[in-house]
Amino acid sequence: MASASSTAPRVTEGAPQTVAHGVAPLRTGQGTSFLLRRLHSLTGIVPVGAFLFEHILISNSTAISGPEAYARQVSFLANLPLVFLLELFGIWLPIAFHALYGFYIWYRGDGNTIAYPWSGNWMYTVQRWTGGIAFAYILWHTWTMRFTGVDLHAHPEMSFGKVRGEVFRTPLFLFYVAGLIAASWHFAYGIWLFCAKWGIVSGERARKRFLAVCLGLFFVLTGAGLASLTSFRSHPQQPADPGTAVMNR
Repeated sequence: MASASSTAPRVTEGAPQTVAHGVAPLRTGQGTSFLLRRLHSLTGIVPVGAFLFEHILISNSTAISGPEAYARQVSFLANLPLVFLLELFGIWLPIAFHALYGFYIWYRGDGNTIAYPWSGNWMYTVQRWTGGIAFAYILWHTWTMRFTGVDLHAHPEMSFGKVRGEVFRTPLFLFYVAGLIAASWHFAYGIWLFCAKWGIVSGERARKRFLAVCLGLFFVLTGAGLASLTSFRSHPQQPADPGTAVMNR
C-alpha cells in the first residue's frame, strides 16, 4: 500500500510557481502594522468615504437648484450640534490619518500585497496617485473655504458667491475638476479594494461584477460633481462678503 507521503504532490526544484490572481486579505499576526492597515482601510470608507459621498451627491448638488438652496444646505451643516467636534473627529483627523499613512505605505513600497493581473496593477498605481491629488485638493479646498475670507458658518448666505469666485477662474476650475475626478476614483475603487481585502466579496466573477458597480459609482460621483461645478459658473455672481453688493464678474 502506498504511504501518505507518496501521494503528496511533489514540487520540482526550479519549477515555476503560479500565484492565483486576487486580493490578499488582511491577516492577523502582524502586530501594530496589521492594526494600522485595518484602520487605514476602514477610515477610507467610514468616515472619509461617507463624507465624500455626502459632500458631492447631497451638499454640493444643491447648487444645481441655485444660490438659495445651497445657502440653506450650508446653514444646516453649520448649525449641527457640536459641529467643530464633528469636523475634527469625523473629517479632519480621519482624513489626515488616512492620507499620511497612505503616503507612508506608498513610500515604503510594500502596499501591493495583491497578486494583480496587469490591468489591476495599473488600477492600483492610479489609486495611489489619485490619493495624492485628492489630498492636495482637499487641503486647498478646506483652507480656502473654511479658514480664509468670510466665515461661511456665520454667513452661509455668502457660500455660493465664495465658491463661484474660485471656480469661475479657469485654472482653479480645472484644479477642482482634477480634484473631483481623483477623489471620486480613489473612493470608488477603494470600496472595491476594501470589500475584496476584507473578504466581503470573494470569487473572481463576483469581484469583476462588483468592480463594475464601483466604476459606475465613480461615474455617478464625477457626473454629479461636474454638474455642481458647472452650476456655480453658470449663475450670476453672488455677494461673497457680508454687507457688500454683487462682486464684479
